[in-house]
Amino acid sequence: MVIMAASTSSLTFQPILERIAEEIGRTPGRGRPADYIPALAACDPRRFGMAVAELDGSVYGVGDWREPFSTQSITKVFTLALDLAREGDELWEHVGREPSGNPFNSLIQLEYENGIPRNPFINAGALVVTDRLQTRTGDASGELLAFLRAESGNRALDFDKDVAASESAHGDRNAALAHFMASYGNIDNPVPVLLDQYFRQCSVTASCADLALATTFLARHGIRADGTRLLTRSQAKQVNAVMLTCGTYDAAGDFAYRVGLPGKSGVGGGIIAVVPGRCTLCVWSPGLDERGNSVAGVAALDRFTTLTGLSVF
Repeated sequence: MVIMAASTSSLTFQPILERIAEEIGRTPGRGRPADYIPALAACDPRRFGMAVAELDGSVYGVGDWREPFSTQSITKVFTLALDLAREGDELWEHVGREPSGNPFNSLIQLEYENGIPRNPFINAGALVVTDRLQTRTGDASGELLAFLRAESGNRALDFDKDVAASESAHGDRNAALAHFMASYGNIDNPVPVLLDQYFRQCSVTASCADLALATTFLARHGIRADGTRLLTRSQAKQVNAVMLTCGTYDAAGDFAYRVGLPGKSGVGGGIIAVVPGRCTLCVWSPGLDERGNSVAGVAALDRFTTLTGLSVF
């Protein structure tokens, strides 16, 4: 079967997804799960799922696309959107918008940059965003979960207590980041409260279908599934831009080169991606490369944009 790139009005996603899954299934070398988080270490790197959600809520999938997995850093996108909707540009006084060029849990840059993280998607930046959302809502992780349930239509979405406990037990570096930023006055809440919220946020379990649907507000330029506006069009552009430049840790340049879409990965093996004005995607495969991104997930998104011609470039 040969699938050629088609116009956006005539694309049929299901056969494209099936072709991608077939190709991925024949690919050796699928990476390794995140073994530094014990609750994730046992995941089978051969698992694979992929979903595409259109703006009207139609969703297509293949493989393990209905299988819940640990979302990890993917949730940073939604926390960022929820806080940006509340405080607007004031947020950017506390966290930057530049690629880090260093590992996602690095302490080095904070020393040079006076406790202001480079971007919202490295761990230090996500801690700042969670802290600010906690100040404004009193329950940042609860606000996130309610949003994901509403946008995905899945009221069963929840935190994984075992994953949260596992991350908390191995969270010394995140605690160090939070305390260091607090010493510069860039954290408002008590560090133990912030860490609890942050670990809960990262422990949300969801499927490719759930996350593709939950992300469509970014493809709709800030409009939620119920038709209300969460972000201005400009704010949605900002979130998508930061995803493109910073969403895959220190591999963002390679991801933009190969995939050509705003995306955000998590060490649970998931990646979400946005085609503004058209659709959203989520792919999951637990085997990671050395920079923390799903090997099969990046390859699948690369094939999707190649086969469909859908890209921001």
